[in-house]
Amino acid sequence: MTILDDIVEVKKQELLEYPEKIELITREKPLDFTGSLKRENGIALISEVKRASPSQGDINAVMDPLEQAKSYVRGGADAISVLTDKQFFKGSFDDLERVSAAVDVPVLNKDFIIDRRQINRAYNHGADIVLLIVTILDDESLGDLYDYASSLDLNIIVEVHDEVELKRALKISPEIIGINNRNLKTFTVDIGNTERLLEKYGTDDIQFIAESGIHNGEDAQRMKLAGASGMLVGESLMRADSIEEKIQELKAGKVYES
Repeated sequence: MTILDDIVEVKKQELLEYPEKIELITREKPLDFTGSLKRENGIALISEVKRASPSQGDINAVMDPLEQAKSYVRGGADAISVLTDKQFFKGSFDDLERVSAAVDVPVLNKDFIIDRRQINRAYNHGADIVLLIVTILDDESLGDLYDYASSLDLNIIVEVHDEVELKRALKISPEIIGINNRNLKTFTVDIGNTERLLEKYGTDDIQFIAESGIHNGEDAQRMKLAGASGMLVGESLMRADSIEEKIQELKAGKVYES
């Protein structure tokens, strides 16, 4: 079994403890993220709050997610991603709720969604964006979860890794596709993945987000030139000495002198 298989199996076990139905709370309409991608002149940045990962272990396990998110916003992040998986990423829905209540930019619930109840939980804890990972969903489930999240006015990033998954994603006509440069089965990273897929499938009708492996201004510039309208960055920001300088570097595509 791969790490991804292990993660999905844990999600299935967690769902056994969910109530049969999670009622939706009354809340303000989710903030628009798709529109900001279309308006962004350069490349939009989703800055990720991430304590740990299966591939890297602890990244910054003692950080305060709220203060981290506020630093991201001060630096100019266009959206915040919050990991809510506990076992593999040391995240929580409390992190999501605290961050979403404190920032004025869209917040992504980064998790492994396989059931509508997870979408309801994300909604109730303040998410504006949810992630649907094509490789862990069959076509019927992908379409159902996409339509359901859309009915709640949530923004949706449909994540793919390769050409087969991208073709499956295109069948549901998503507004946003995330191209993960990390193979979730082996956890190897190649940012050329975004370049290759966008060279063949890039279109102005869809906003593409480059995910994983983006560490500096040069990487960000490559993603922008490839046709990505946004990028998701976690590890390099979590390890940065100056968050605001790192965000400026990434958004400007500039490599700062050390």
